[in-house]
Amino acid sequence: MKDRVYIFDTTLRDGEQSPGISLNVREKLEVAEELARLGVDVIEAGFPITSPGDFEAVSTIARQVKGPVVAGLARAVDADIDRAWEAVKEAERPRIHAFIACSDIHIERKLKKSKDDVLKMAATAVKRAKGYTPDVEFSPEDATRADFEYLAKMIGVAIEAGATVINVPDTVGYALPQEFGELIANLCSEIPALGDSVVLSVHCHNDLGLAVANSLAAIENGAHQIECTINGLGERAGNAALEEVAMILDTRARLLGKTTGIVTEEINRASKLVSSLTGYNVQFNKSIVGRNAFAHSSGIHTDGMLKDRDTYEIMSPNKIGLAESQLILGKTSGRHAFRAHLADMDYRLGEDELDRAFAQFKELADKKAEITNDDLEAIVAEEVRTVAETYALEYLEINSATGSTPSATVKLRRGDEVLSGTAAGDGPVDAACQAISDIAASPATLMSYNVRAITGSLDAQGDVTINLDVGGRNFLGRGISTDIVEASAKAYLNAINKAVGREADDAGRADIDREL
Repeated sequence: MKDRVYIFDTTLRDGEQSPGISLNVREKLEVAEELARLGVDVIEAGFPITSPGDFEAVSTIARQVKGPVVAGLARAVDADIDRAWEAVKEAERPRIHAFIACSDIHIERKLKKSKDDVLKMAATAVKRAKGYTPDVEFSPEDATRADFEYLAKMIGVAIEAGATVINVPDTVGYALPQEFGELIANLCSEIPALGDSVVLSVHCHNDLGLAVANSLAAIENGAHQIECTINGLGERAGNAALEEVAMILDTRARLLGKTTGIVTEEINRASKLVSSLTGYNVQFNKSIVGRNAFAHSSGIHTDGMLKDRDTYEIMSPNKIGLAESQLILGKTSGRHAFRAHLADMDYRLGEDELDRAFAQFKELADKKAEITNDDLEAIVAEEVRTVAETYALEYLEINSATGSTPSATVKLRRGDEVLSGTAAGDGPVDAACQAISDIAASPATLMSYNVRAITGSLDAQGDVTINLDVGGRNFLGRGISTDIVEASAKAYLNAINKAVGREADDAGRADIDREL
């Protein structure tokens, strides 16, 4: 279909390369399952060669997630291609995505090879991938800074070798929309197979804030696939935001004449899930999914909205799955009502998960008069999306008074053993975290600490995210409680547990920056 735009989501690959994000296998699977419900055409599940953990995540998604194509990224070297195939081979629809540098600056300074050698590597990689699967995507990295004739030659070589998708990346976000649109149009003119027998894709970075604009310019000039991420996550300033691309094509369909397979009502849920698991909060004024995207405060705006929502809203909040009202649960609500409410929110919990979530709900209901959807989402995040716990928080006592040094006594359970420790700190949060670090014998450097209120009331739960550097790697921890110190301790311990659980994975980690 000439008017169909394919959505290639790379949240789990390029998105996870954002500083401080390190998702475990379960978290990646949860995101992939949501992406399938969202209706994306392709899930780039990861870069399998980088570590055993990444390989396991890609292979798990390939086995369990049905519907979308599942792709694994690979450099244009035999080992990467072979590893990518091993990871995706059980997918319902597997794809290998190979790439190699195309611009002079990358070839000369990074690869340190001749242009002819790089062309041969591109052809060899695609042929090897083609021997495994008929669906092969090829990307000439840094295409927008490459010599056009060489770029066209590399694309031609890849197509001749069997590539079914050609992706043109604006790797460093350098292009302007008109410039990028002309590049795509010129490639289509030079290489007739593009947009005909071969799908032409684009992958735009947001260094100049133009990723979405460049992607749309490409679509208007012959491209039929956009590579993007939830909430625009990704290297440096990120990628084209999936939610923005999808809603632009939906809202302006009459003008643009393009359609996608995106189930827009899943957009809000996908955004919140990714934000929750990565610890990257969505800015309030972010288009489509920001807290204020459908909020109105000025007199003129609110007056217009009361008379007709179309005066100041170009799309309905329901269109992205954002409810305009929330049902409220309280401490008298039973298990049946709780289960039904979660089902209405489209959470699919097993019995054990439901038991844990309901117990947490009851505990919270004794502290808060009303439990909102946001509270329930937080409960699911904490009680269901858990990592395997080497240490569990058993007890926390804080001593703090004006003029005295705060101290914390902590007890952690490790199997059948209960370990305890006391530490002092600059404040109660620092003391609690130091006590946990001492007990777990896991020295860590705090990289970032963020607190947000889940709801606006005084009895709101605090949602704490902590980013720790443990042994040179970043681990994100999350904790939720109506007590900020307890939430902070939970978040710190969550990060420590992730670090402990990834020690074996660290040993097998490959160096993705090694010279080819």
